[in-house]
Amino acid sequence: MSHTSRTAALPDFAAVLAAAARIAPHARLTPILRDEALDALGGTTLHFKAEHLQRGGAFKFRGACNAVWALPDELAARGVLTHSSGNHGAALALAAASRGIAAHVVVPEGAVRAKLALIEAAGARVHRCAPTLAAREAACVELTQTLGTTLIHPYENPQVIAGQGTAALELLHALPDLDALVVPIGGGGLAAGSALSLQALAPRCELVLAEPDGADDAAQSLRSGTHVTAFTPHTICDGLRAGIGTPNFALLRATGASVITVSDAETRAAMRLLWRHLKQVVEPSSATVLAAVLQQRARFAGRRVGLILSGGNVDLDAIAFCARCGTG
Repeated sequence: MSHTSRTAALPDFAAVLAAAARIAPHARLTPILRDEALDALGGTTLHFKAEHLQRGGAFKFRGACNAVWALPDELAARGVLTHSSGNHGAALALAAASRGIAAHVVVPEGAVRAKLALIEAAGARVHRCAPTLAAREAACVELTQTLGTTLIHPYENPQVIAGQGTAALELLHALPDLDALVVPIGGGGLAAGSALSLQALAPRCELVLAEPDGADDAAQSLRSGTHVTAFTPHTICDGLRAGIGTPNFALLRATGASVITVSDAETRAAMRLLWRHLKQVVEPSSATVLAAVLQQRARFAGRRVGLILSGGNVDLDAIAFCARCGTG
């Protein structure tokens, strides 16, 4: 018998609060970072929620941990499964290990080596597949039927969405008077969870989504009001190549979120600034939030802006090679 935790009702803010309590023994309360030089560049006050310092190196641990610990004992005993290019897979493996259950991760060919290493180090069994969403989902269907595991979808699972919303919850508890919150968007789990927290705690705070212009399905979807699903991503932001999920799109459309698309060149420049000034290793997906603010300085000028740095799982060996050969 196969099990799925993907198709369920949208979560609400009560689910975010429940998630915060559920993951408290396991997740880190990440710091909020500041830098005067970056404030000056943006013409605004920037508050960086450092989710690259979360367990597993990304915010993804929040949602995965909530989903794993919300499972009834009978289902948990059969293990969990997901598909992931890296961060969610590593997060699910860590969360499963914290509960002492098995984890299986379907990983597409071409995944970042550092992220694949994290998945394996956390004890998950890796199943390789072709680098397409269809191949990922087909592999998950086969494995759930064979193993009887519960599928924890990377961004459409309501418990995952609620868990991701705890990052914004923590940020808003510390800084209740933010004028804007900027988060990256790929599948939309972090964005949708953040929207729930903003609605409840800071309804006047603007939610801005930072998206690569080579994977701008969320921007197209929210602009047109129709869920765009046919697109081929071309971006260095490997964590943001997924298409926005159906429940995520519905929630973000209802809450009036807007999108700023940024080029890979803008993302690279922002990542260098974060490395240089914050002295923090963040991945390209994280840097999109600063790139968005710097692209539209006038929009954010003089405002108090929160930015979620989503992850820091970078292939340092590849970066070192690029530095030696003069590329990248």
